[in-house]
Amino acid sequence: MSEPVQGGRHRRPSGSEPVPGTEDVLGTAPESVGPAKHASPERARRSPWNTRRDRIVAVAIAVVCLGAAVVVWAGSDSRATVSEQSPPQPAVIGAPDKVPGSLAEAWQAPSSATPIPVTSNSTVVTGAGGEVDGRDPATGAIRWKYARDIPLCTIAGTWSRATAFYRNGDWCSEMTQLDTGTGRRTAQRDGDARPGGGTVDDGSALTAFTPTLLSTWRDDLVKTVEYGKVPALINADKQPRKDCAYGSVAAASNRIGVIERCAGDPGDRLTVYKANSKEFDSPEVVYSAVTAGKQARLVAMSGESAAVALPQQRLLVLYGADGNQRAAYPLTVPDADLAQDPPNGVPSTSTTNNAVYWFTGSKTIALAKADLTPLWTLDGALGPGVTFCGQLVVPIKGGIAVLDEKTGATVRTVGVDRHGYAGPVRLAAQGPVLLEQRGDTLVALR
Repeated sequence: MSEPVQGGRHRRPSGSEPVPGTEDVLGTAPESVGPAKHASPERARRSPWNTRRDRIVAVAIAVVCLGAAVVVWAGSDSRATVSEQSPPQPAVIGAPDKVPGSLAEAWQAPSSATPIPVTSNSTVVTGAGGEVDGRDPATGAIRWKYARDIPLCTIAGTWSRATAFYRNGDWCSEMTQLDTGTGRRTAQRDGDARPGGGTVDDGSALTAFTPTLLSTWRDDLVKTVEYGKVPALINADKQPRKDCAYGSVAAASNRIGVIERCAGDPGDRLTVYKANSKEFDSPEVVYSAVTAGKQARLVAMSGESAAVALPQQRLLVLYGADGNQRAAYPLTVPDADLAQDPPNGVPSTSTTNNAVYWFTGSKTIALAKADLTPLWTLDGALGPGVTFCGQLVVPIKGGIAVLDEKTGATVRTVGVDRHGYAGPVRLAAQGPVLLEQRGDTLVALR
């Protein structure tokens, strides 16, 4: 028998220790060199969370989450958006050395959302309903498409992109920027624009017009400045004047000009402010000058100059960089041309390398690009001019006029069948294709 250990308990010998009073016959067992025997697996312990009730609860949670995801997706913009992109397009073939002797319709498409033709990156952009299409300039075939289940307000073409304003309630507040070459979405923002308002740009900033608010964005659609009656305004003292109405807007050289009609002013006011400010809700005004009359219209801006039409005085007044009147010229146009503010608040103008062309409603007036001095006038025009095949062309009744850009003399005319349409025409060129915006329809001529 083994001797008791103090405390009345026996110490259990280790597996390798001989029990006292016995003989260790085998000694330490050698290590086995043969295959190990597999021990009987222990029975897995049952999870306390693996009951039938737990499984039912887990399935129910999964179903609820899936249902919620479906509901969110069903009401989301993603479900209501169609985006069909295309690879980058090759360059359009070059235009002829001079305007062809004849032009015929190549194709046409509904495009109520483009006040002027939008074209860049070898693509023509059209918009109607809720759909924006990128088309082949030569054939009109759709290369890419972006569509939503809400209506378009307008499409602006700048930065070689198309910025689509979609209507949501009373505002055209949903902005989507698309690469014109591929249809790829490059930016998306909420903005402050109203139905019926137009847009202007100077190549670096885009401004949306409303009768009480102007909003400006840079190329990534980050707002840089807003001017006027700002929604949910916190600090009212940041805006220069309250309760003014706006008649027309223009932009150039990182500046924005607007005609204001404010209570207490003896005449309409021309205000010019920077397109970028340190705080977007605090515009930096360059100058603000009260004009000599009412119903003034901002015609154009170029460099640091601004041209304002005063219908009552029948004058075209030029302002310099400091807001002082620099010159005034007689303005001979029908009263009906200037009886109202321009459609959408935006003057009908175009710019070439040498001049700015202003369509009054019945005439096209050429203004020097350097200082907006009037150069010549073309009667019977339907819109401002553009450069096509290296020559200046202006839409006229029954076709287009090819003009000498320096003198305004008509070199020749080219007939165009507009099938009874007699309204204003806005032009743009894409290689050998001349585009005409006729109301809600875009027509390609070649």
